[in-house]
Amino acid sequence: MVRVIVEVEVRPTESEEKVKRAVFSIIKPTNIKVEELYEGFKLIRAECNSIECLEPLREMARRQQAEPALRSYLIKYKYGIRITLLLHKQAAYVEKLSLIDSEKESPLGPIKLEIECTSEEELEELIDYLTRSSS
Repeated sequence: MVRVIVEVEVRPTESEEKVKRAVFSIIKPTNIKVEELYEGFKLIRAECNSIECLEPLREMARRQQAEPALRSYLIKYKYGIRITLLLHKQAAYVEKLSLIDSEKESPLGPIKLEIECTSEEELEELIDYLTRSSS
Protein backbone atom coordinates (compact mmCIF):
# COMPACT_ATOMS: atom_id res chain seq x y z
CA MET A 1 0.00 0.00 0.00
CA VAL A 2 1.21 3.47 -0.87
CA ARG A 3 0.76 6.38 1.52
CA VAL A 4 0.96 9.89 0.06
CA ILE A 5 1.01 13.05 2.17
CA VAL A 6 1.22 16.60 0.87
CA GLU A 7 1.82 19.49 3.24
CA VAL A 8 1.93 23.14 2.30
CA GLU A 9 1.82 26.34 4.28
CA VAL A 10 -0.70 29.05 3.43
CA ARG A 11 0.68 32.46 4.31
CA PRO A 12 -1.54 35.43 5.25
CA THR A 13 -1.01 37.05 1.83
CA GLU A 14 -2.11 33.92 -0.05
CA SER A 15 -5.51 32.60 -1.04
CA GLU A 16 -6.29 29.26 0.60
CA GLU A 17 -8.24 28.21 -2.50
CA LYS A 18 -5.30 28.95 -4.80
CA VAL A 19 -2.96 26.92 -2.62
CA LYS A 20 -5.48 24.05 -2.65
CA ARG A 21 -5.53 24.30 -6.44
CA ALA A 22 -1.73 23.87 -6.42
CA VAL A 23 -2.15 20.74 -4.25
CA PHE A 24 -4.80 19.32 -6.60
CA SER A 25 -2.42 19.81 -9.54
CA ILE A 26 -0.14 17.23 -7.85
CA ILE A 27 -2.47 14.69 -6.23
CA LYS A 28 -6.11 13.63 -6.04
CA PRO A 29 -6.47 13.49 -2.25
CA THR A 30 -9.00 11.34 -0.44
CA ASN A 31 -8.62 13.54 2.63
CA ILE A 32 -7.70 17.21 2.96
CA LYS A 33 -7.49 19.26 6.15
CA VAL A 34 -6.70 22.90 6.84
CA GLU A 35 -5.14 23.67 10.19
CA GLU A 36 -4.75 27.15 11.70
CA LEU A 37 -1.15 27.64 12.76
CA TYR A 38 -0.57 31.18 14.01
CA GLU A 39 -1.17 34.82 13.01
CA GLY A 40 -2.97 34.02 9.75
CA PHE A 41 -0.72 31.13 8.77
CA LYS A 42 -2.39 27.82 7.92
CA LEU A 43 -1.24 24.33 6.97
CA ILE A 44 -2.95 22.31 4.27
CA ARG A 45 -2.46 18.56 4.64
CA ALA A 46 -3.74 16.27 1.90
CA GLU A 47 -3.55 12.48 1.95
CA CYS A 48 -4.30 9.48 -0.24
CA ASN A 49 -3.43 5.79 -0.26
CA SER A 50 -2.92 4.72 -3.84
CA ILE A 51 -0.46 5.14 -6.69
CA GLU A 52 -3.34 6.36 -8.86
CA CYS A 53 -3.87 9.43 -6.69
CA LEU A 54 -0.55 10.69 -8.09
CA GLU A 55 -2.01 10.78 -11.61
CA PRO A 56 -2.00 14.63 -11.72
CA LEU A 57 1.76 14.67 -11.02
CA ARG A 58 2.31 11.96 -13.64
CA GLU A 59 0.33 13.86 -16.27
CA MET A 60 2.07 17.14 -15.47
CA ALA A 61 5.47 15.48 -16.02
CA ARG A 62 4.24 13.97 -19.29
CA ARG A 63 2.88 17.25 -20.64
CA GLN A 64 6.20 18.94 -19.98
CA GLN A 65 8.23 15.93 -21.13
CA ALA A 66 9.88 16.04 -17.72
CA GLU A 67 9.75 12.33 -16.87
CA PRO A 68 13.58 12.00 -16.83
CA ALA A 69 13.92 14.95 -14.44
CA LEU A 70 11.16 13.62 -12.19
CA ARG A 71 12.76 10.16 -12.18
CA SER A 72 16.10 11.68 -11.24
CA TYR A 73 14.56 13.57 -8.30
CA LEU A 74 12.56 10.55 -7.13
CA ILE A 75 15.75 8.48 -7.03
CA LYS A 76 17.83 11.30 -5.51
CA TYR A 77 15.39 11.79 -2.61
CA LYS A 78 14.59 8.11 -2.01
CA TYR A 79 15.37 6.88 1.51
CA GLY A 80 14.57 3.20 1.95
CA ILE A 81 10.86 2.88 1.22
CA ARG A 82 10.17 6.63 1.40
CA ILE A 83 10.57 9.59 -0.96
CA THR A 84 10.29 13.24 0.03
CA LEU A 85 10.11 15.88 -2.69
CA LEU A 86 9.80 19.66 -2.60
CA LEU A 87 7.84 21.38 -5.35
CA HIS A 88 7.58 25.06 -6.19
CA LYS A 89 4.16 26.22 -5.00
CA GLN A 90 3.53 28.98 -7.56
CA ALA A 91 4.59 26.71 -10.44
CA ALA A 92 2.22 23.98 -9.24
CA TYR A 93 -0.62 26.52 -9.15
CA VAL A 94 -0.23 27.02 -12.92
CA GLU A 95 0.24 23.24 -13.40
CA LYS A 96 3.97 23.41 -14.10
CA LEU A 97 6.36 20.93 -12.58
CA SER A 98 9.21 22.61 -10.76
CA LEU A 99 11.19 20.34 -8.45
CA ILE A 100 13.39 22.11 -5.94
CA ASP A 101 16.22 21.13 -3.62
CA SER A 102 15.68 23.72 -0.90
CA GLU A 103 12.73 25.50 0.69
CA LYS A 104 14.46 28.78 -0.18
CA GLU A 105 13.81 28.14 -3.88
CA SER A 106 10.07 28.74 -3.42
CA PRO A 107 9.60 32.27 -2.01
CA LEU A 108 6.15 31.53 -0.53
CA GLY A 109 7.24 28.13 0.76
CA PRO A 110 7.33 24.78 -1.02
CA ILE A 111 4.83 21.99 -1.36
CA LYS A 112 6.23 18.99 0.51
CA LEU A 113 5.30 15.63 -1.03
CA GLU A 114 5.99 12.48 0.98
CA ILE A 115 5.46 9.03 -0.49
CA GLU A 116 5.84 5.88 1.58
CA CYS A 117 5.53 2.34 0.24
CA THR A 118 5.46 -1.03 1.97
CA SER A 119 8.52 -2.36 0.12
CA GLU A 120 11.39 -1.27 -2.11
CA GLU A 121 9.77 -3.19 -5.00
CA GLU A 122 6.56 -1.20 -4.59
CA LEU A 123 8.57 2.02 -4.51
CA GLU A 124 10.33 1.06 -7.77
CA GLU A 125 6.93 0.34 -9.35
CA LEU A 126 5.74 3.77 -8.22
CA ILE A 127 8.79 5.47 -9.75
CA ASP A 128 8.17 3.59 -13.01
CA TYR A 129 4.47 4.51 -12.95
CA LEU A 130 5.24 8.22 -12.52
CA THR A 131 8.05 8.40 -15.05
CA ARG A 132 7.37 5.82 -17.74
CA SER A 133 7.07 7.66 -21.03
CA SER A 134 3.98 6.85 -23.07
CA SER A 135 5.85 7.22 -26.36
